[in-house]
Amino acid sequence: MREITKTSNAPSAIGPYSQAVKIAAGKMIFTAGQIPLDPTTGRLIEGDISAQTRRVLENVKAILTASGATLENVVKATVFMADLGEFAAMNEVYGEYFPVNPPARSTVEVKALPRGARVEIETIAVLE
Repeated sequence: MREITKTSNAPSAIGPYSQAVKIAAGKMIFTAGQIPLDPTTGRLIEGDISAQTRRVLENVKAILTASGATLENVVKATVFMADLGEFAAMNEVYGEYFPVNPPARSTVEVKALPRGARVEIETIAVLE
């Protein structure tokens, strides 16, 4: 019923969770929230919200690829930000990854994110 995705092209889980879970006969993929960790070092990348958003979306993309999907399969994204004052810069990078028919999205400000990250993104994708 459930298939766990694990890829070395994205950061390993830093807690008791999976990078993604594929369900419904392999049609739906739920990615764990990704923070801007470098998959080779496991460390938070340096840089502003734009650099962190780019790294997060590259991590999401790698997990989706390992699950047999692409960013075009994403139907819902949730963005968690430590500071909504950085929304415009995050949104600009986000738009580069979803240029056509972007998924539904919620964006919320949170008090803190793991490892001091400024942004975390989780997605739901549907395979056709």
